[in-house]
Amino acid sequence: MIFKRYEWRLLLRVLILFITLAATSIIAVQGLYLYLVIACPLLVYELIDMIRFQKKAQDEVSQFVESIHYRDFSRHFDVRKAPTELKPLRKGFNEINTTFKLISRERETQYHYLQKILELVDTGILSYEYETGETGWINEAFKNLIGIPYIKTIYSLEKREEQLYKEIINVKPGESKVITITRNQQLVKILINASVLRSDDKVYKLVAFQNVSEALDETESRAWQKLLSVMTHEIMNSVAPISSLADTLKNRLQSPEIANSPVSSQLEDLELGIDTIKRRSEGLLKFTESYRNLNKITKLDLKKILVRDLFENLNSLMHPSLEKKHIELEIVLRDPALAIEADINLLEQVMINLMVNAIDAVKDKEHPRISLSAEMKANNRVIVKVADNGSGIPTELLDKIFIPFFSTRKTGSGIGLSLCKQIMLLHKGNIQVQSAEGRGSAFLLQFAG
Repeated sequence: MIFKRYEWRLLLRVLILFITLAATSIIAVQGLYLYLVIACPLLVYELIDMIRFQKKAQDEVSQFVESIHYRDFSRHFDVRKAPTELKPLRKGFNEINTTFKLISRERETQYHYLQKILELVDTGILSYEYETGETGWINEAFKNLIGIPYIKTIYSLEKREEQLYKEIINVKPGESKVITITRNQQLVKILINASVLRSDDKVYKLVAFQNVSEALDETESRAWQKLLSVMTHEIMNSVAPISSLADTLKNRLQSPEIANSPVSSQLEDLELGIDTIKRRSEGLLKFTESYRNLNKITKLDLKKILVRDLFENLNSLMHPSLEKKHIELEIVLRDPALAIEADINLLEQVMINLMVNAIDAVKDKEHPRISLSAEMKANNRVIVKVADNGSGIPTELLDKIFIPFFSTRKTGSGIGLSLCKQIMLLHKGNIQVQSAEGRGSAFLLQFAG
């Protein structure tokens, strides 16, 4: 519709040119040479005007195509100053430019909207081109989770995080896997998912990273609780009758009719064996009873606790042990008003357990030191830290120390850190460890804001 007038004008010019050419031909055939003097210049003028008309239209189209090529949708074609025959053409170009400008603005809005969404989500996003390896999307969650501010190509990640690079390259589209990386001397479990997208004849691999450490810890804790509940129940049901039977047999052997019988001397070994069975049965019952503590904690008595009061109570309680072993205790608290919602009795149990472990870790150090500190992070989470300059924990053991029954000490029961973790999960928080072998360890208690 916008070129209708333009087409009619072009058709009219062609028709006039045809009529003029036909008239000139008739005049030439009939030998009216006098009229040729008038017809020939007129024919030349119309041809030149036709060429000029087409040249103007071609120039207008070339300028329009150039503006489209460079996405210069702000360009305006002046309709008022245009020749009459080109006004519809320019008007059409302006309408097309306006449409393109609207589409471009909508796409830009959608792009910024998507960018804001990707920056707000906790899931890390990384995309890179399959052929060149050049990165596309890298959001802030990925930078914070992986600890890398920027990478130009996926291949540059190999020098910084070789294992992570291999996992990203090897994960197939549609596949999900959980990987473990070390961040700030602590193990972090990350779920990665991959997909493929095509844009502008290029194929991109899109990888999503999600920190699932806390979710897995909570699931693992519930699984251990169920296992311990079944295990302690079965063990106690099986061992209690054995202990009771051993006690009955011993009393029977010590009865007067047997003690004064001629065979009493021959029964001494039997009595010794029964004593051993009874003693080991009672020991196993006490051992099992200790693990039942893991399942007894189900309800919290939450109160607002000042961290400085917590540290002062802990210092008073542990001072004799620290002084006896010549261990320096350092307390760092920048905000005296810092407080947390917690069950004071359970939290003190956690702190005492961590302090006892720290005392054991620094026992062979020349200048043993333990530090207590607390601060509030940007996400309103309070972090309470118990650190030492002890022997540290080997990397291969970091993901095992919170497992029930596992202990790095010969005299340890393996219940302490498991109990600490359960208490922190009940507080909707978590406990993490940072450790470097030979340089010390730090346990971080995270409380929800």
